[in-house]
Amino acid sequence: MPSIRSHLIKLYLKRTLRKTEQASLDERRAQMNRNADRFKIAKGISRHNVDVHGCPGEWLIPERASADAAVLYLHGGAYTVGSLDSHRALASHIASAAQVSVLLLDYRLAPEHPFPAALEDAVQAFIWIQETLAIGAGRIIIMGDSAGGGLALATALRLRDTERDGPRALICLSPWTDLSLSGDSVKTLIGKDPFFPNTVRIQEAARSYAGGHGLRHPEVSPRFANLEGLPDLYIQVGTDEIVLSDSLDLAESAKRAGVTAQVDLWSGMWHVWQIFCDLMPESRRAIERIGRQIRFYLLESQEGSGRRPEA
Repeated sequence: MPSIRSHLIKLYLKRTLRKTEQASLDERRAQMNRNADRFKIAKGISRHNVDVHGCPGEWLIPERASADAAVLYLHGGAYTVGSLDSHRALASHIASAAQVSVLLLDYRLAPEHPFPAALEDAVQAFIWIQETLAIGAGRIIIMGDSAGGGLALATALRLRDTERDGPRALICLSPWTDLSLSGDSVKTLIGKDPFFPNTVRIQEAARSYAGGHGLRHPEVSPRFANLEGLPDLYIQVGTDEIVLSDSLDLAESAKRAGVTAQVDLWSGMWHVWQIFCDLMPESRRAIERIGRQIRFYLLESQEGSGRRPEA
């Protein structure tokens, strides 16, 4: 049963997010960063800014981080908003829970930089981690929330299709994998998900990101991709999300393609509830479970040696 704290936060979101419906893109970007000030960085995490082939990034490093493994984190925000500031706290808590260094990437956003700009940034970051830490691809996990979850999948697809070694696993939090919004839950749960009182904004974002490409292009909407050959997939999703179908349908497609896929379904939770970090018990438990999943994947692939990220 969802906690009282989660009910209160959900009610607050429903009331406040309606007020931002008419805000401009710049205002929404700034508001997302301001909202993130409510969330605190996890204890014992050091931060180091880096340049990833011209793309800003930030290492979030636990005190006892594994020396030969890393997580590439791709933030959400419908490919049009989100930044290092907006997702630093969430990424830091994941780093702490897993005791693994996390590279948070500030990839290029639409509409200024439509597809495939964000995908190119993510692929380059994955390669950059290997070169910088001198570790194999199998010691890296790619993860992300919302659009970042879809981008994590697209990154793995691009690596596969260009015959590069892929990550050990993919972890997707409330992933947005169908930019055509054709899933059943878009219609059935539109009133429950506080982040989406309607689909106007998300439809605009989908068109902005896709640019001249179709919304069902497999690297734009991995829900429609051939998933054969992808690494293990772990998905966290709430029962009240309008993109619930994105996760369930994707997992079924993955299993049919021979990919090990696990869906961790959370009753009463909405889109990317994990971002509330330590403000509600469901967020804390979800992050703890993510940490265990990361450690499980990395314990299974101990090849290679490397060094901790440097400032």
